[in-house]
Amino acid sequence: MSILVYTESQEGKFKKHALEAVSFAREIANQYGTDVIAVSVNAENLEELGKYGVNQVYSLKAKEINHRAVAQFIAEKADGVVVFSHSAEGTSIAPQVAVKLESAIITNILEKPQGIHPLVVKRTSFSGKALAWVETRDETPVLTLAVNAFDLKENPIEIEVKTADLPQVENKIKVENIVRNNGQIDLKEAERVVSGGRGLKGPENWGMIEELAQSIEAATACSKPVSDMGWRPHSEHVGQTGKAIAPNLYLAVGISGAIQHLAGVNSSKTIVVINNDPEAPFFKSADYGIVGDAFEVVPKLTEAIKKLKA
Repeated sequence: MSILVYTESQEGKFKKHALEAVSFAREIANQYGTDVIAVSVNAENLEELGKYGVNQVYSLKAKEINHRAVAQFIAEKADGVVVFSHSAEGTSIAPQVAVKLESAIITNILEKPQGIHPLVVKRTSFSGKALAWVETRDETPVLTLAVNAFDLKENPIEIEVKTADLPQVENKIKVENIVRNNGQIDLKEAERVVSGGRGLKGPENWGMIEELAQSIEAATACSKPVSDMGWRPHSEHVGQTGKAIAPNLYLAVGISGAIQHLAGVNSSKTIVVINNDPEAPFFKSADYGIVGDAFEVVPKLTEAIKKLKA
């Protein structure tokens, strides 16, 4: 058997969470004493995967990524554990692979398996409000790894590159348009996020959020009311009905912390809250908190960070 991992790329470059998935797959392979095989579509610099422990990679080329075709290819090659990132693309393809293999699927995994005979993994459940330890005796389980849950681990190996063709499968999804946030940090992959809520009082005050984010190389986000009012685009909305994120640092400014918002951010490793209401629910979930006026605290915090970096 081998451990098979799907490695996402964008414009030829591997996404960070793809390399996290590779590091995770290598960890499992070490436990089983086997190899890691990767599947990549339209990726360049495939040798980079060898840096993180991939023995062999199937390099596929396609004008557009057909998730059904990718799922079929992976299912044909799988003979052991199959690993994906818990990303939009990963969570589209992984269930299709599980159906084709008639295998168990375990999503949102947080760390390396606690055992392999049977396989036991820890995952989040109930929108991040609880943890579950899941056991499976399936021989070809499909796993998705939570983004930012597993550190990159270098394990240099000489890699073998094989070229292959995607199966000819009808693509039932038609891509009409792709809009990229060029020059901005991808919110789902960001290690640091600065988020604002109604406490900012209006879109004209968002400059201080962006300046703070720039000072720590962070992505910007917002609460649902902010996006609903049109202050910020819906692509920045984090929460149960928006994007679920898990950065190393989540800094919330002027957000009360409704349970729906918490459900999308409570996987963050460190949560910092700035709010002038000492009774704001968010403080109960925060690792650090500042009770104060955001219009006074944020500029001072940004200034202090800039001085520190200088």
